[in-house]
Amino acid sequence: MAPSRQPTALAGAMLTGRESVVRLIGRRRRSPLPAPLAAALLSPSHQADDAGAGEAAAAGPSSSVGGGAGAEPVACPVCGEFIPGSDYCVNTHLDICLSRGAKRKLTQSSLLDFRFSKKTTVEPTPDIVNNVDEAENKGLTDGDVCTDREFCSMNSDTGSPENSAAALLTGCLDGSPGIFEMHNTCTPSNAGLPNMKSAQNGDTDEKLSSCLISTGTISVSIGACPDADSSTTVAIDTVIVGRRFRESFELQEGMGIAVLRDPQNAKDPDAVKVLYAGSDCGQMLGYLPRELAKVLAPLLDTHFVECQGFVAGLPEQQLDNVPIQLTCQKCENDNQNYEDLRYQQSLWENFLGVVRNGNFQEPSSARYQTNFNTMLLDVMTNHTHLFSDTETSFLGSFNSLSNDGQRLFVKIYTRKGPWFRVSSISYREISDVEQAAMELKLAGYIDMFSCTDVPFEHDMNEILNVLSVPEMKEILKELPKDNTNCTRRHELLSTLLSMYNNGTCTVLPKRIFKWTGTCIRISNMADELLWRVQRLFFLNGDQDLSSFLLVDLGLVKFPDYTCRVSHHIFQERNDLLEYEEAIRLAQFMDESLDNDNMELVSRCADLSENRLCTLLKEEDSNLTDSPPSFYSCFSSTWVYSKILTLGVSAYERERRYADAIRTLKILLSKVASGRRRGYWTLRLSIDLEHMGRPNESLSIAEGGVIDPWIRAGSKIALQKRVLRLGKPPRRWKVPSYADSLKRNIKEVNIEGRPLNCEIGAKNVFYGYDGDRCGVEQLALQYYADEGGGWQGTHSEGGIWMTIFGLLMWDVIFSEVCDVFHSKFQTAPLDFETDDFYKSRKDLIESQLKRIHDGMAEELLISSWELHQGTSCRGVNWDRHSMADVRAVVAGVGGHRLALLLRHLALDYRSWSSGMPDLLLWRFLDERGGAEAKLVEVKGPKDQLSEQQRAWIFVLMDFGFDVEVCKVSVVSKRR
Repeated sequence: MAPSRQPTALAGAMLTGRESVVRLIGRRRRSPLPAPLAAALLSPSHQADDAGAGEAAAAGPSSSVGGGAGAEPVACPVCGEFIPGSDYCVNTHLDICLSRGAKRKLTQSSLLDFRFSKKTTVEPTPDIVNNVDEAENKGLTDGDVCTDREFCSMNSDTGSPENSAAALLTGCLDGSPGIFEMHNTCTPSNAGLPNMKSAQNGDTDEKLSSCLISTGTISVSIGACPDADSSTTVAIDTVIVGRRFRESFELQEGMGIAVLRDPQNAKDPDAVKVLYAGSDCGQMLGYLPRELAKVLAPLLDTHFVECQGFVAGLPEQQLDNVPIQLTCQKCENDNQNYEDLRYQQSLWENFLGVVRNGNFQEPSSARYQTNFNTMLLDVMTNHTHLFSDTETSFLGSFNSLSNDGQRLFVKIYTRKGPWFRVSSISYREISDVEQAAMELKLAGYIDMFSCTDVPFEHDMNEILNVLSVPEMKEILKELPKDNTNCTRRHELLSTLLSMYNNGTCTVLPKRIFKWTGTCIRISNMADELLWRVQRLFFLNGDQDLSSFLLVDLGLVKFPDYTCRVSHHIFQERNDLLEYEEAIRLAQFMDESLDNDNMELVSRCADLSENRLCTLLKEEDSNLTDSPPSFYSCFSSTWVYSKILTLGVSAYERERRYADAIRTLKILLSKVASGRRRGYWTLRLSIDLEHMGRPNESLSIAEGGVIDPWIRAGSKIALQKRVLRLGKPPRRWKVPSYADSLKRNIKEVNIEGRPLNCEIGAKNVFYGYDGDRCGVEQLALQYYADEGGGWQGTHSEGGIWMTIFGLLMWDVIFSEVCDVFHSKFQTAPLDFETDDFYKSRKDLIESQLKRIHDGMAEELLISSWELHQGTSCRGVNWDRHSMADVRAVVAGVGGHRLALLLRHLALDYRSWSSGMPDLLLWRFLDERGGAEAKLVEVKGPKDQLSEQQRAWIFVLMDFGFDVEVCKVSVVSKRR
């Protein structure tokens, strides 16, 4: 899984653009860099020196990768350089050498055709992937899956009768439409079902479902059997879920339990809590499964049943699902009328039907398995054109694995690794772990090593992390050299790793593998393809399979909306490969920053400049049926622009202003509609001034002022630079916006007793109540008392984003083409673009008309009650209560509120930050009249940012009561 990020001198203080790059990367990929990238970034002289810089170590022939004991140096047949003689090092080095020249021709030999040592010939097998010798396949399994040539050379016999799974899946995918349209309401409650269906090829999904998810994939046993008198009592074998989110509690087999409805649960209104029956305070143990709670909740609400039970067994892991038996008995009530009894009886019959046919003891791995298959099916249905035939066959072969093999793979895929000991894997739902592991290895889904199979090609640092501290100490005791002084884990790891790398102890590898035993991990081939599948399904790097789990447990609820797609996000396979390569480069740059390697950071920026210029030329020549403009965030040019933005920040940190200026000019000339154009223009003007070029700096600022893509704070900052730099004799005419920038902003000054006076530290004061507080809390106390009896909250823009989301809910999740692709979205893809308003102009204006006419409070209450707890971009259900939000809406008034919401709808991205710190309100009379005030709080020596100044000017234009509260230190005289 993703390695931890270590803060360094360069990475410690977050560079501008770093957070955006980290979020874009998401889970780091562990496989080596593709050969073209490695060749462009790492020259032979740097490969050994930069072995610690993330993936670069795996890409080059370093001592710790592929250079194990006994590998004699050999001469490279291309450059003549002597390199370690292991196949992995030779193949990787050769691929780098070949990629430096002209593009490899189809007639040129690939890595799989070279033979550098004598090996026993192995006959090809009919297996889907493992039809060549494993050592010869190393260039594939440890390389980049994105290159068709190496990947497809793996199995040329795709039409063999033995390759039934591949042929079946390929047949299922034939005839998939190039442009498809989906009409389906995406509801998270159906997490186990595909959320998209092709309207033009209606039976494709059904066929593909039979390929990927067979009826025998998940073993289902009925865990609920009615008693003899099924009309009055039912015993249900089920489990307690959600244990990991509850306080730890020692369970005992046979202990009594009770259930209690939780109708106020924001994530699931049908939630049923499980309590310890022997506790006076009702110790909560977790929840009943959602499928059972859905049919049991109505019966509990109408007091038609009574439920009690006991713990039937203890889980192997502390936080696993707890097996229980629950007995539900009908309650007799003679006072009910006929209609009520008839309704309750129908609920009871529905409950019995679900219980008889349901499986409420489904193991957690089966749930993960179902979710994994759902993700795989969805991607292979809607993005078939992005996978080669070999990749499609490989992913389709997952269904041909046994049930144990599938569950074991999904288990280790969702766990932190990368390596796992087979001896330590113990899942009760997997009958034979060793057999399942061997099956996965033969299919190419995992790597495996044991004491008889010394894995010199693997990263020894990863392997050593499998060992515990006592085991590492025992290994050191067995070695001739005395290293018993090491006690901490990092010291032990460092000692063993240094001994392995310098080759001082030849018996060390065997001792290590003796203790580790047989270990497995996800193969690079599977990891690469599933990284792509997961990325295509969630469309970001932040979400993974845990999103399914959060929905299953009722901890997260996604909104309901319709997915209607007419354009693929990636039109061609090459578009996806270029996007993935750009993310690879972003990851390498992020890792280089972690290691304070500015040379590699510069190389990443230089390569991004070249790729950006080349790609934009190609795009200009292919302007046929272009996809929506908001798809641009899934292009390689988008990623390269983020890399260069981060590169500019790194250059400026080192005062390399000439490099920063060159990069900024490229960005401004090549990316016409970038969301960062304001930042780029401002930094270019500032850096030119640093270089002593004020005239050019002024010209850049003047051009930025009239750039339609530069808005909000960046525009005001550039306007101020024009006024400052454009004094006579450079400019004689005063710009028209000069008076607007000089508008007076209302100020209030208060004094406070400081607790600290450190420069750069957060201001801490003694409040009016004597407690310690920040400047915002001090200002709130002032306004609540002598400032006018205001109530309020320190929310900055949070409460306004919440109000926008609630009042515009139906607009945000309205049916618009191409904006929803996954049921795990909290906002449409065009939410922070200009297309959001353009595509929904009539809907937005209609809603704003209602708000203007005084219906805001009514709309707010309705939206809150319908959607409470549902995830939506910007809406914070926990921080703001409905009473506070209603008070704000009432105090602001319909006219001003409609103006503010239209402003956000037109350009949410530019205006979603920088709002005043405090939002205050107070009621004027008993009839409900109210007013509101917005306050920006500044401590001693703090100044308004340009974004804050822009917001204040906008709010003043809209008629809001807005002011700045300056907190100063109490004078010595007082």
